[in-house]
Amino acid sequence: MIDMESPSFDELQARYGPPVGVEDARAHWGTLVRAARDGTTTLITRERWELAALVPLSQVSGVLSGLPVLSLSTARAKLGDLVRQAAQPYDEGPVLLTRHRSPVAALVSARRLLGRPATRRRPPAETLLAEGHAIALAGGPLGGVVAIARDRDGEVVATGLGETVAEALRSLED
Repeated sequence: MIDMESPSFDELQARYGPPVGVEDARAHWGTLVRAARDGTTTLITRERWELAALVPLSQVSGVLSGLPVLSLSTARAKLGDLVRQAAQPYDEGPVLLTRHRSPVAALVSARRLLGRPATRRRPPAETLLAEGHAIALAGGPLGGVVAIARDRDGEVVATGLGETVAEALRSLED
């Protein structure tokens, strides 16, 4: 059943700040994408009641392969439509945003962030290893390297992506 009731986004605005309008997001697209790559979530709005979030890849749960993929330039041009699509009550899931076929961020429905605990900074790779976590490296779904850190129970505690192993491990530090 589709939930047609509009959720209160006060919690999200308190955590991530006021939403950026679609036109402002387009004007500062490069800065917003870099911020998402570095771990910052930005709320983007269209028509004041349609709300999406530009999030770091670490906020996307599950396997990345099989998700819709758009280049950053295409996403920028279609940002209004993407925000409207994400804000629909039948949440279709994240859209991966790529630069040179490597995922750098995702656009998700703001509803997906409701009720989630606040994100905390992840420790660097050395600290993860010292705490007994395991870090696995693999080829990325669209090229590059993916680093996945798991705790002793096998739960994912951090992910990183880069063109090289070093970049993937450094991105665990976000």
